[in-house]
Amino acid sequence: MIEKERKQTVDSKYIQQHLANERTYLAWIRTAIAMAGIGFVFLNFHFSLQLRVLQLEGKVVAAVGMIFFLLGVAAIIFSTVDYLNKRKQINSQTFQSPVTMVFIMSLSLILVILILIVSYFFV
Repeated sequence: MIEKERKQTVDSKYIQQHLANERTYLAWIRTAIAMAGIGFVFLNFHFSLQLRVLQLEGKVVAAVGMIFFLLGVAAIIFSTVDYLNKRKQINSQTFQSPVTMVFIMSLSLILVILILIVSYFFV
């Protein structure tokens, strides 16, 4: 049987770049799931120990849990948009490294960690 002649796609010209893009996307998704999971743990901790903790501590724990959960959801959205943008940039050979998303996520996580440290030692 004669094989059909296969047409080369634009994606197939840059296979390694597209596979690296997918690995990066999956790493962001894994990180987002971990952040959302941490948020659920904090919220569960808040609701299970609600009667035994002080009013302010409970609010801080609930706020941190909600922030982590929202950061996880935001990371999923931003990583999906970033993946699709990188895909277009790879095919058009106009790729630029994204600094904004990494900067925003890093600052957000630092802020949450600082809130936890302050609430643990000073509240």
